[in-house]
Amino acid sequence: MEFKVNSGIWGSMFGVPDIVADNFLKLASGEQIKVLLYILRNSGKMCSAEEISVNTGVPVQQAAEAVMFWQQANILAPQNISVTQPQSIMTPPPIQQISAPAPQQTAAPEPVKAAEPPKQERRRQNLNPTEIADIMRDSVDIAELFKVAESMMGSLNHTYQNLLIWMHEYLGLKKEVIIVLISHCKSIDKTNPSYIEKVAADWAENEINDLNRAQTEVQRITVSHDFTGRIMKMFEMTRRPTGKQSEFIEQWRTDGYSDELIHFAYEKTIEQINKLSFDYINKILISWRDSGFTTVQNVRDAESDYKKRKNTASPKAGTDPDIEKYKVLINKF
Repeated sequence: MEFKVNSGIWGSMFGVPDIVADNFLKLASGEQIKVLLYILRNSGKMCSAEEISVNTGVPVQQAAEAVMFWQQANILAPQNISVTQPQSIMTPPPIQQISAPAPQQTAAPEPVKAAEPPKQERRRQNLNPTEIADIMRDSVDIAELFKVAESMMGSLNHTYQNLLIWMHEYLGLKKEVIIVLISHCKSIDKTNPSYIEKVAADWAENEINDLNRAQTEVQRITVSHDFTGRIMKMFEMTRRPTGKQSEFIEQWRTDGYSDELIHFAYEKTIEQINKLSFDYINKILISWRDSGFTTVQNVRDAESDYKKRKNTASPKAGTDPDIEKYKVLINKF
């Protein structure tokens, strides 16, 4: 299909640099193009992020990020706009240099080697749009990674572009592993760059860097997440578990306790102390496991036998009174 420009509407015009059409039509997002067009149309006047937002429909924060994008691409000069620039997550903290006085000795001192930061911190960079465009042109993997990420998350802003390159080039994660990671974060609605960055660093540290290991890790996280959700529901919890509570939940999942047995232990805990206590529930579950009880019916049968025998054994000295109280109740049979 061919298109012709309607020259009848041409009146006053403004210019767009060739480099924008040549290098940035694919790299820049729609919001970034809109911001640039507005600034070029108003060349010669100071434009605030709020003004750009009102006239383009781009949110103020995205407008400020777009301005930073075009400034780093050397399309805009800083005096063209008065915007407070947001700081990218990829910018490393400044390192303060401290000079020490020269030692009073004739022999030259041995140089002291500074401790190296972690790999992901040591090589992290904040690339400008031109550098990103060069990397995309030179790396098929990066170009394909950007394309797949855009299909999952929509247009990628400058922060996400830097993040993807950092994961691939500097953490060393393979393209397919990054795609699995992003897909997982998208599925649980955690697409914040800082969260993706943390997960990527954990995977790199634990050498989760092939498709099989990545899929296995996602499956483990998914199963753990589902198990935690069921525990929260049966315990009638209205907030996410604390770190310590999450450790108990993960241990119960690893030990293979059934949902029914955990719920029964929860009911026993409420009967005994009238409050939710993960520690108390855990002691009950351990007691049942040590006694060979793996189902709720095993426990009920043992309780019934205890009542018939009317065993009144008291707890031994020096033992935990909580668990011994329950051991008396079931008597370990």
